[in-house]
Amino acid sequence: MTNQPEIKLSVRNLVEFMLRSGNIDSKFISNASALEGTRAHQKVQKDNQDKGYTAEVSLKYNLAYEGFYFLIEGRADGIITTDTGVVVDEIKSTSQSLSDIDEDYSQTHWAQAKCYAFIYTIQNELPEIGVQLTYFQRESDEIKQFLKVFTQTELTTFFYDLINQYLVWASLTSDWVTKRNAAIRALDFPFESYRRGQRELAVAVYKTITEHKKLFVQAPTGIGKTMSTLFPAIKSMAEGHTAKIFYLTAKTIVREVAEEAFAKMADQGLAFKSVTLTAKDKICFQEETICDPDYCDYARGHFDRVNPAILDLLEQENRLTRPIIEDYAHKHQVCPFEFSLDLTLWCDCVICDYNYVFDPRVYLKRFFTDNGGDYTFLIDEAHNLVDRARSMFSAELYKKPFLELKRLFKDTDPGIAKALGKINSHMIGLRKLAETDQHYRQPEAPKDFLPLLLKFINLAEAWLVKNEGNESHKQLLELYFNALTFMRTAEFYDDRYLTYVENANGDTKIKLFCLDPSHLLGEAIKRGRAAIFFSATLSPLNYFAEILGGDPDSYKISLPSPFDVKNRELLIADTISTTFRNREKTYPAIATCIKAILEQQSGNYLAYFPSYKYMNAVFEIFTETYPEIITIRQSPEMNEADRELFLNQFRPKPGTTQVGMLGFGVLGGIFSEGVDLKHEGLIGAIIVGVGLPQICFERDIIRDYFNEKNNAGYEYSYLYPGMNKVLQAAGRVIRTETDRGVIVLIDERFGSLSYRQLFPREWFPHRRIRTEAELKKGLQDFWAMPEPQI
Repeated sequence: MTNQPEIKLSVRNLVEFMLRSGNIDSKFISNASALEGTRAHQKVQKDNQDKGYTAEVSLKYNLAYEGFYFLIEGRADGIITTDTGVVVDEIKSTSQSLSDIDEDYSQTHWAQAKCYAFIYTIQNELPEIGVQLTYFQRESDEIKQFLKVFTQTELTTFFYDLINQYLVWASLTSDWVTKRNAAIRALDFPFESYRRGQRELAVAVYKTITEHKKLFVQAPTGIGKTMSTLFPAIKSMAEGHTAKIFYLTAKTIVREVAEEAFAKMADQGLAFKSVTLTAKDKICFQEETICDPDYCDYARGHFDRVNPAILDLLEQENRLTRPIIEDYAHKHQVCPFEFSLDLTLWCDCVICDYNYVFDPRVYLKRFFTDNGGDYTFLIDEAHNLVDRARSMFSAELYKKPFLELKRLFKDTDPGIAKALGKINSHMIGLRKLAETDQHYRQPEAPKDFLPLLLKFINLAEAWLVKNEGNESHKQLLELYFNALTFMRTAEFYDDRYLTYVENANGDTKIKLFCLDPSHLLGEAIKRGRAAIFFSATLSPLNYFAEILGGDPDSYKISLPSPFDVKNRELLIADTISTTFRNREKTYPAIATCIKAILEQQSGNYLAYFPSYKYMNAVFEIFTETYPEIITIRQSPEMNEADRELFLNQFRPKPGTTQVGMLGFGVLGGIFSEGVDLKHEGLIGAIIVGVGLPQICFERDIIRDYFNEKNNAGYEYSYLYPGMNKVLQAAGRVIRTETDRGVIVLIDERFGSLSYRQLFPREWFPHRRIRTEAELKKGLQDFWAMPEPQI
């Protein structure tokens, strides 16, 4: 052990970071490495196993240098030992023609191999060694090799030159860690006192991180979940329990809350670097996201400028929000998206969407490829991760694109056309299997289908490399990526999946559907050391702990609301049935009920419905019957600007009197969660129906799967997801300790035991109402109570 600052680096990361140069280029580069790269390595290694070839040789080299202790590690593809000497072999698979590859094709390939050769010569006291690059052409299985011999002295000079270049970054890291840890140790909780439940949550988070476990938390609105999870995670970092925090969310507004928490702690003296990742399409400076140096000035020469840009920003800023990243990207003429990804390596916390950790197609491979690291995952609004995970781990293909491209390539590339034709023919067979009820399902993966896709992928890849700019390129590229995603998803296929075929909308779809994402989420969580799943509506906890990848050692806590229950009135109108077959009969009664609620206290209300159809029908009756009430309704086409316009109707305007607004929205929609309308912004929520997802084929097969697994299929597929929507909508009303408001649940099912046992503790006591008179009396009694004194 050494007192010198430790710098741990992989050979690959060291080489690629220090030697990168040139442009970001969207010209097609093979993406099939996960499928074919391993095969290429294995084939080369197997073909040479009788020739003194040792495959996959782990190499590590530690050195104390210039005040640092470097831990350098990597894995050589092969070490060849013969009577004439030793050769380090570096294998690179490619879809390019080998005639396009010469000895100087890639300096980073040589550099990586030379670093491995340096370590091997030092450890084995060799005066010289051969360094070989082996290029494997995936389509033809042909090989092209280049061999150079280097002395140990030459390799030592090369290696230390790289390390010398890296010293500025090592110093930056070391100095920052010293400063950061001192600031963390001096940091006090950034509020005068803890709210009810807040200290308990913070202690549980700290314990989970130090023990490298998982924690599932139901923490109602008002506890301060963001600060209660970030503060202990940050404290644990100074004590060496975690190296990096990932704060994961599903919504931009939640990421902004995390940014505000860091700003609050910075005001208290915290020195801590956080970076917020924004989707490429949103942060791109161009009208169209085309990463091509001929189209984009920020792509041209990006890698020549990006390292100075990183250094400049890190020396000046700590909270790397989207505006900050954009400012420095403009200043240094670099791509803001790729710039932000690089910044994650140097920051203490990464604020980002779930997919950067969990989605196998886009997760941050710079952190998670080699078994992950000492990371803590803070997963906010974790109830959203269930359906997101099913989507991430599923894949689907449609028949029509294959037929269209077959016709397109019939005359220009008969080989691709033939491959597309075979896939189309196979899907015609699948279509026939689904003719009875428009669906066909099977527990096994479509084994006969996958080889056809792989053949198409290989042919398409070769064509895409050679035909950049061709008018068919974009269309083929899209189908190529979809097919590649399907093949990669098939690698995860097990008894938690189901394959189904659906005939709908004049097309045939085949889908690899992840019924139960728990295993793959659990595997993804292993990329870090600790994970905290938290939400105001993580109920029932046992269900979420199971479906989100928990294990028997996981911790689970459910915290009480910090707000006085007297500040809200919960009324249950369980004499109205809103089941699908009864809905048309309820339109006038629902409109009358809403009007009665509004009459007892003027102000802003939101009424939530299980579907747009139901909402629109009641909206039409209500506005026709009560035209004097100011109303607004949600529409399915709303963009971010429309959403803001909608919410602004509820926000008090300075210098004006709040008249009152009634909004119509849908359960599970953009206004039923993640909306923070405090004080008079919202004084009531009227929830029509129990939020059940629409009955559909996918929900039914999820139900069937869990019926067989634990006899809780209906609960897992319909009841729990539906009730979660209700809880989220109800949570819009009381946002602070001074807020007052009413929640009215309209549906006879809310009176049943199966629903009442899902009510959170803060929903007790509540009042069941049978008549309009009882509704009015309950509301009048509540609004007549004096306002709370704080």
